Amino acid sequence: MDGNLRLVERILVGETEAFKELVEEHQRLVGHIVFRMISDPGDREDICQEIFMKVYKSLARFRGDSKLSTWIATIAYNRCYDYLNARKISLMDDISEDMLVNIPSSDKSPDQKTENGDISELLKGEIELLPPQARTIITLFHLDECSYEEIGKIMNLPEGTVKSNLFRSRRLLKQRLLSKYDKEELWQ
Repeated sequence: MDGNLRLVERILVGETEAFKELVEEHQRLVGHIVFRMISDPGDREDICQEIFMKVYKSLARFRGDSKLSTWIATIAYNRCYDYLNARKISLMDDISEDMLVNIPSSDKSPDQKTENGDISELLKGEIELLPPQARTIITLFHLDECSYEEIGKIMNLPEGTVKSNLFRSRRLLKQRLLSKYDKEELWQ
């Protein structure tokens, strides 16, 4: 029997330590999704808690058709999606050249960031300025190492759409970086 199914069974028979294991194992993934999609710091923690409560309440319906992490990430994504819809926040603007103008710049100047050697911080900051879906796709693919198929399941998108959105999101990120920084500054 799969380790995830064993963990789910332990939770369903009332082992509180097993649910604690599940939370510890998946809190980084849930945090990545919530922190990339939800910009209001005050709501992030509440939403993470809501997600794990929903996971707990829905665990009996987990059939093992997908990885447990994919199932949990889908719940997280859907909760964030509902939050954004309720606030009429666009999930994925059409990524275009216009976004270079429409997305606010970061608080530090390029020179300050590169002088401090904060290239990874610079990159994280620029990712945070992307639309929620673009941030989420980049994070799931590059930080959480999810496959196109897993991202598609999580975000309820066809695999081809995931690939094209990831491509467009990377291109937008690259354009944003190159419009603000010299290539030499980025590759020091």
